[in-house]
Formats: sequence, C-alpha cells, structure tokens
Amino acid sequence: MRFPLPFMLLCAAVLFGCAAPAPQMPAYQFVPPTRQLNYLIDVEPVLVKRCVVCHSCYNSPCQLKLSSWDGLERGASKEQIYNADRLATMDPSRLLVDAHSPGEWRQKGFTSVIQEKTQNYTDSIMYMLLEHKRLSPDVKGAYYPEASDLTCAEDGDELKKYLKKHPNNGMPFGFPPLSSEEFTTIAGWLGQGAKGPSAAEQQALKAVPDKDQLMLEKWEKFFNQPAPKYQVTARYLYEHLFLAHITFETGSDEFYELVRSKTPPGEKIDIVATVRPYDDPEADPVYYRFRKIFSTIVHKTHMVFAMGEDHFQRVQELFITAEWGRNPHLIGYDTKLSANPIAAFEQIPVRSRYQWLLDSAEYTIRTYIRGPVCKGQVALNVIDDHFWIMFMDPDYDLAVKYPGFLKLHFDNLRLPGEMGSDYSLAKSLFDNPHYAWAVDYYKARQQFYGAHYPDGLDTTMLWKGTRSDDSPVLTVYRHFDSASVHRGVLGGLPKTMWVIDYPLLERIYYSLVAGFDVYGTAGHQLATRFYMDALRIEGESYFLDFLPAAMRRDLFFSWYKGIKPDKLQYTAAKVPAKMTFTTDDPKRELIEDLVHNQIVAAGIDFDQNYLQAGQEYPPIPASYSKVEDIMQGFVAVSAPGVSFFRHVGDHNANVAWVRITNIPGEDDEVISVVVDRWHDNVRYLFRESSAFDPSKDRADFLDGFVGSYPNYFFVVGAPDLHDFFEILDNYDGSEEYIARLNKYGVNRSSDNFWEVYDWFQKEFDVYHGGEAGIVDLNRYFYLAFEDPVE
Repeated sequence: MRFPLPFMLLCAAVLFGCAAPAPQMPAYQFVPPTRQLNYLIDVEPVLVKRCVVCHSCYNSPCQLKLSSWDGLERGASKEQIYNADRLATMDPSRLLVDAHSPGEWRQKGFTSVIQEKTQNYTDSIMYMLLEHKRLSPDVKGAYYPEASDLTCAEDGDELKKYLKKHPNNGMPFGFPPLSSEEFTTIAGWLGQGAKGPSAAEQQALKAVPDKDQLMLEKWEKFFNQPAPKYQVTARYLYEHLFLAHITFETGSDEFYELVRSKTPPGEKIDIVATVRPYDDPEADPVYYRFRKIFSTIVHKTHMVFAMGEDHFQRVQELFITAEWGRNPHLIGYDTKLSANPIAAFEQIPVRSRYQWLLDSAEYTIRTYIRGPVCKGQVALNVIDDHFWIMFMDPDYDLAVKYPGFLKLHFDNLRLPGEMGSDYSLAKSLFDNPHYAWAVDYYKARQQFYGAHYPDGLDTTMLWKGTRSDDSPVLTVYRHFDSASVHRGVLGGLPKTMWVIDYPLLERIYYSLVAGFDVYGTAGHQLATRFYMDALRIEGESYFLDFLPAAMRRDLFFSWYKGIKPDKLQYTAAKVPAKMTFTTDDPKRELIEDLVHNQIVAAGIDFDQNYLQAGQEYPPIPASYSKVEDIMQGFVAVSAPGVSFFRHVGDHNANVAWVRITNIPGEDDEVISVVVDRWHDNVRYLFRESSAFDPSKDRADFLDGFVGSYPNYFFVVGAPDLHDFFEILDNYDGSEEYIARLNKYGVNRSSDNFWEVYDWFQKEFDVYHGGEAGIVDLNRYFYLAFEDPVE
C-alpha cells in the first residue's frame, strides 16, 4: 500500500507496512555511575550535543533553554512566546535579564525540570522524558518541536498522561535516544542531586581574560565619557549593537554583549531590563557595559561584531573627530522621538551614521534576517526567497547630501515602534498611519531624486566598498521561517533586487530589530509586517530607478502578480537611465556592470549557479574526479520547472546539507542545497502557498554551509553521484524513485542520525570559524519514516 505524503526537501518517502507495531525494547540498560559527576565537565557537553540543538532560543519548546546552567535551573513554562492571536502583551522572559534566580522565575510561572530538594530524581521531568525514550526508542509519525500543543508538563502526573497518549514523544523529541553513555551521564547526575557549577566555577566562566580586559576597559571608558558628543555616540552605537556578539579581536575566542547598567565600570553589572534598547532606562546616570557571554553559542543568534583597535579608531574618526552640524546635546527618552532614529540622532552627521552602517552592512542586514525573532515568519514572509541588496553611495545619497530633506519629513519617517508593543489590531489592519506616512515619504523621496538627478542614475552611484572586506552587495536567502544573509552575489539571477539608502537602512533596522517586541500583541506584529511591505517596495523601486524608465512599471508589477496596482503605491523616480543598456535584460546588465567594473571590495563575483545571458544549463558530467564536476552536476539538475525541485512544495523543505564522500584525492565535501521557491507576490498575510508557482521553482547549490536550520542531511559517495543526479534529473514521484533517493537521505528516525549530525556540526564549526555555533534541529523535516521493505 502507498501512503500519500508531502514531499520533503530532497526526498519524499512513504511509510512501509501497516502491521501493528511490536512491543518496543529498551535501547539499553541503565547502570548508575559510581563516580561523582561534574556538571560542566560531564553533563553540559551532552546537553550541548543533544539538547541545545532544539532548546536554545525564544522558540525553545516550553521556553526551556539548555544552553547554560541558568536556563536549565530556570526550567520550563506553558507560556507561548509565538502566539499570533495575542491581544495583550506578554511579560518578557529573557534569560539573565528579566529574572535572576529560580525563585523569581517560579513567580513568573516557570517550573523545574530537575528534581526539587524533596523529590526523587526519577520523578523529575527531565529524567522521565529521557527514560521514556530509553524504554520507547522508536521514532514514528510527525514531529513539530515548535508546535503549540506540546505538553510543557508542570509535574510528573501531567507528563505521564501526555506520554501515555503520545508513546513516541520522549526526549530527544523526534530523534533517536541518547546513547547508553549519554543517558547514564544525565540520569546519574540527576541521581546525584543535579548539582550545578560551584561558585568558583561560575566565577571562572564569567571571568574576562586579561587580553580582553584592556579593550573592554578602553571601550567602557569611551562609552561612558560624560561629554554630550560621547554620550550621544554611545547611545547610537548601543541601540545598533544590543544584539551583537562582540569580539575584541584579541584571539581570546570570547564574546561579549553590550548592555545598559545602573552601575559604573568596575562594579557588578546591574542590567537595565527594558523591552527595547531605546526605552527609558529610568536610571540616571545609565552606564554602558560589556558582559561576557558564557552560555553555549548557537549559530542562529550568533551575530559577530568586531570591536578591536581598528574599529575603535574608526568610531573616533566617524563620530568624535567629525564636525557635527549642531552643538552636541543629550537626547531624552520621549517615546515618539526615541522610536525615530533619524530624528533622535539628527545632530550626528548623516554621513557618519550611514558610513558606520555601511562598514557593517552584513551585520546590520543580518540582525533583521536572524535577529530578535528565532521563528521569523512574521518578518520573513514579506520577502522573496532569494534577492540581492545594493546600497547607494554616500556621495550620491541625497539624504546625506541634503539632511534638511530628512528634517522636513521627520513625521513621515515615524515608525510603528512609537506605539509600543500593543498596537491596536484594528488600527493596524484598517487605519494604519505609519504605513501611510511611509508611502508619503517614499513619494516625496522619488520626487526629490527626480529633481536632483535629471541625467539619471548609474552604477557609479552605488556603493563599491572602500576596504577589501566590505560588503557592497549582499545575498539574502529566505528559508520559510528563517533566513540567511551572505556577502556577495550568490546563486542564479534573482527575481528582484533592492537598492538601500540611509533612511531605508535605518528604518528597516529600527522597525524589525530595535523596535520589534517578540512579546508584543498581534496588532504590533501586523503593524510591523505592513510597514515592512512599504519598505520592501521602496528598496525594489530604488533598484528599478537605475533601469530604463519605459520598462520599470511593467517589471515591478510582474513581481506582484494578482495584486491590483493601486494597492502597491508604486512610484518611480522621474529620472532617465544614465547607463546605456544594449539588451532586453537590463537587470542583468546592471548587476554585471556593478560586479565586474565597479566594486572595489575583494572576492565578489558570480558563482557556478549564475548563468550568463543565453547560457544553457550544463550537462550532467560523465565523471566526478574533482569538486567542480560535482557542482556542475548539481547545477545541471536545477533548472526551473523541469527538475526534482518542482516537487518540493512543502514549506518545511528549504535547505539540505549534502556530504560527498570518497572524492578522488579530496576531503569530503559539503554542498548546501537551497530551494528558491517562486512567489507570484509577497503581499499575502495568509495562505502563502496560493502565491507559489512550482513551475518556476529552482535551487542553488553552494559550496559549504548555508543557514542555521538544516531541513535534511544527505550522504552520497562519489561513485554514487551518477545515480543521485539521475534521480534528481528524472524524479517523477514514483515509489521507485522515492526508495532510490531515500537511500541517501538521513531521516530523523535513522539509527545513525546522531553520528551524521555530529560530523556535520564538526565541519560546520571548522567552516565558520569564529562565527560558528550549534545549529538548530527544530525544523529538521518533520516526518519519521520506517526503513523501506527490501
């Protein structure tokens, strides 16, 4: 019998057999350890390898964060952070911010998952879940770690009822059980009283290495200078760096976060716990401090920002040495003003602000892509699956040249964040002033450019970078409810591109990062989403302004199939195309001119996925003697509408990591397969699938790792590549092809799943170096398959 199921990322499979399952046998016998176990030495490494992969962010099931002892001790909560129906703001529950002891967390509704002092360890939630998986190790059915109907049991009785109803839902959830050694370590530690790090061990974790201490003190001295020029600069930098994992570039491999404190440098940090970085700290004075990050680094929130000596000098140059147009003065925390950075920081030269943002363009865009929302569909269903971003050069950005234009439009540059976290749902849907103001500014800006650039725009007006490591062009991939940003032009020619100027870059950041509250109401989230609609149209319009005027409107509306033109508020700048175009594909001509003739930054060029005008997809190679042959094979089977990828309609299928083994004379290779799902438009709020057009779906194949959330692992030996590519090239959904492809896939139920994951994680760490972190398995393809019948 064949069971119809959704297609997974690179493989659709069927469940084989309908017989009643045989009684499960324990995965192994438990023998308590005889030696004393240490949390940091013995227990934490197991949690990092097997638990942090799902329990590490806002989207951690039951808010149980296991990336540090503080999170484990805090425990779990029934409160859902991601709640699209929320009509009242939720009390924030940020670890190490909103409460600082188990007692305080209990008052906030968190319950322990390890035994209390009067409880037997076998009655603890953690032990019961791990023990249940040991006794019932089978992985069957569908698993959604981020689902809203998980038990988040408060006690053993509630958990027993849940597990009786869901016998295959022990921990690790939807994956094979811990090994005997791993289980013995955790269970044995629980049996010994579940003791955390000692006071001395915790102090050592938080200690700052001597080589970092010098830069830390230097920066804290800078940030806390009393002069207004320093204070305003410090506030501007903090509001943009509050999510950063800061390195002082000393070689220590440690990271820090920039926080506001009620206490000055030299004293213990007393953190100011506001929802937004620009909220009134209600402390006078407030100090900017650096706090060492001692929890396990996870890639999805690991946004590295370098603050070594070079950056210190750069900040001095841009903000302190630069002459300000007005006398520096302190800024208050009026809600309306603070939420509008373009008005709040008016006194800082626009060029200084914009150049600092351009210096860190990849970080700035990444905060939106990977920022305050770990489950980012709220912010991400407003963008296409693949696009490139360019930036106006400061010398040609009219906001830089004529700051008075911004001052004239301060009211139209107001952001939804000024309403706080409880924006009215009705107002956001039916009477949204911030969206209307954004449209008004956009139209005025287009008129302004038309008046000042009568000869038009060309690629010389786009930022080229001034340093070899600048990022004048960025690639964004959306992976449904996560996304990634990359330096350069990755992948094939995308449907859309953006050009971003200073006002647009600042508003994207403050709307979706600094001003966004993950604990806010549905109205707040909708208002933010609608506002981003307007900002996306701005970015796309600014790109189109470089193309021939006669084709801009038609090209824009081709990106919004099914949407009435009057709903989009499209406005083109009344300027001609300054660049001479010679083909009927000016979009391609423009980006190729920028990349080949303008960009100064090093290492930016098109990859193997990019086909020149008129170039056909390459043939499947006859042999695979080198990595280039393998990449050609992948590209050969990626054509839109004719390959396997037309079958990948499941939104849970976006990114696969493929390990190629046994390459002659080469180490094993990792290829990321990134599905680029075509959208007729991205204006939908609901029913996103109605905008899909599978006939135009394709994929990009990138050497190395893309994304933080792999949806599937594949392991293919080089001798099997002929078979693998033949499957992808001719896949028809039949059981024969399903079985053949499933041979290479590593399903969540596979006995060797953890072995395969460990290999990928190790290689991921090497590939990303200082920007590496634990990957997230919450979105690994949800269906568990039994081994097929031979």
